[in-house]
Amino acid sequence: MAFLEFNSISKGYPGVQALSDVSFGVEKGAVHGLMGENGAGKSTLIRVLSGDQSADTGSILIDGVDQKYSSVRDAFNAGVIVIHQELQLVPELTVAENLWLGRFPGKAGVINSKVLIETVRARLKEIGVDVDPSAKVASLSIGARQMVEIAKAVMLDARVIALDEPTSSLSSRESELLFALIERLKAKGTVILYVSHRLDEIFRLCDSLSVLRDGRLAAHHPKIAETTREQIIAQMVGREISNIWGWRQRPLGEVRLDVKNLSGTKLRNPISFSVRKGEILGFFGLIGAGRSEMARLLYGADHRHQGSVSIDGVTVSPNNPKAAINAGMVLCPEDRKFDGIIQGRSIQENIAISSRRHFSPFGVLNPKKEAAVADQFIAKLRVRTPSRKQDIVNLSGGNQQKVILGRWLSEQGVKVLVIDEPTRGIDVGAKSEIYEILYELAADGMAIVVISSELPEVMGISDRIMVMCEGRVAADVARENFDERAILTAALPDKNAAGTI
Repeated sequence: MAFLEFNSISKGYPGVQALSDVSFGVEKGAVHGLMGENGAGKSTLIRVLSGDQSADTGSILIDGVDQKYSSVRDAFNAGVIVIHQELQLVPELTVAENLWLGRFPGKAGVINSKVLIETVRARLKEIGVDVDPSAKVASLSIGARQMVEIAKAVMLDARVIALDEPTSSLSSRESELLFALIERLKAKGTVILYVSHRLDEIFRLCDSLSVLRDGRLAAHHPKIAETTREQIIAQMVGREISNIWGWRQRPLGEVRLDVKNLSGTKLRNPISFSVRKGEILGFFGLIGAGRSEMARLLYGADHRHQGSVSIDGVTVSPNNPKAAINAGMVLCPEDRKFDGIIQGRSIQENIAISSRRHFSPFGVLNPKKEAAVADQFIAKLRVRTPSRKQDIVNLSGGNQQKVILGRWLSEQGVKVLVIDEPTRGIDVGAKSEIYEILYELAADGMAIVVISSELPEVMGISDRIMVMCEGRVAADVARENFDERAILTAALPDKNAAGTI
C-alpha cells in the first residue's frame, strides 16, 4: 500500500497548465525517482507537496490521511520536508542557527549558544556531515551548503523528504555520503522523492520511478529494474535522442582569447591558455579544483594577482567586468540563482538589462525596443514561456539558462563566452538544446570556454580539455586523445606537474 499518494493533482498559472491530473503512489521506505524535462511539472508538484502552492484540484494522502495544507508550516507539521535545488538557507546565520531555526535551545527568549553548537556538532558527526556548526553559511561552498540542507531534513526526522537535484553541487565524496544517508532513511521507513536528471543516480538509488511530460504523467514504473535508460529518455522528451552531445568538427580560426600567467586566490600556479575562433575549450576538475575561480579572474570579477588577458590581440583591463564586457567577453556564472537571474523581474528585463544601454540614451528606457530584443532571443533560444512578461523565477532551470545566454548574446560584439556549469540541473532534452546553441555560436567564430564538473559533458562537447587539480592545470588534452580514465586521473590530487595527454 502506498504511504504517499498523489491523486489527480492539477495546477494552472496564467497562460500555462503546469500539472494535469497527476496520480501515483510511493510505498513506505522507498526511494521514488521523479524525472522529466525542465518545465514538465516536477517543481510544481514538489511545491504542492511542500505546501508552497495549492493544487487547483486533487489531493495528497500521507499514511492514508488526506492532507489539507494552507501553508508550508502545515506540510512541515505533517512530516514533509523539501530540499530545493535553490537552497533555502539564511547566509548570515551560522550552520547551527540554520539547522535549529525556530527551535533554539534556551529560556525566556535567551539562546544558549554553547548548547546549540554542541548539540548540532554531535548530530552532524552522527550523520557523517563534516561542517563546522559555528561557521556562517555565507562562508561555505555551494556543496557544503547543500549538505547542510540535507542534514537539516535528516535531523528533523521527516516522514517524507523530497530532494530536488541534490547532487548538483556535491563532490563525489559528498555524493557518496548523501547516498549512504538515503539508505539509512530508507531503513527507517522514510519516503524519499528523488528528483534528478542523472540516470546513473536514478538507477542506483530508486526503487520506482514516475516520468512527467508537459504537466502529465507520461509513465509510472513500480519497479525501476524493469525499464531501461533509453525508454526513460524517450518518455521524458517524447522522441528518441541518439546522441545528446551532437559534437561535430568545425574549422578553427586564429587565436581569439589569449591568457598568460593568470593567478589569484585559490589558484596555486599561474595559468596560461588560448582559445581560437570557433573553438570550444572545456575546463574539467573536481569541486575545489579552481575552475570557477579561474573564470571569475578571467572575467575580472575577482582580483587578479598577475597575468594578462587579451581578446583579438587587445589587452583587457584587469579586475573590471565592465572592461571585459566592452572587450567582448561575457560570463554565464555557476550559480544561476545568486549570480545569474534577477529574481522578481520579467524575462524581458532579464534579457534586456545588459543591452539596454545601447538603445536607452540618457537613461530613458525604451520598452518597445526591450520587448523586441526579448522576443528575438526568446525565439532564437527556444525559451519555453507563455509571455516575455513572465517572472523568471517561474521558468525551469534550462529556460533560465537560456535567458542568461540571451542577455549576453543581446550585447553587441560578443567574441568570448565563458559558461560555468552550463547544464547543471537541466534535463536531457534541454541539454541538447543548450549544446546546439553553443555549437552555433562557435560556428559563427565565437571562442567558448565551458566549465563543468561532469566529465561526460566536457568530453562530449569540447574540442580540447584543460584539466584542473588543486588550483593548477594538470593536463591539456586534445580531442583525439580524450580518455575518461586518464582525464579523471589527472584531476585527482597528488599528481605531478601539468602535462599533455
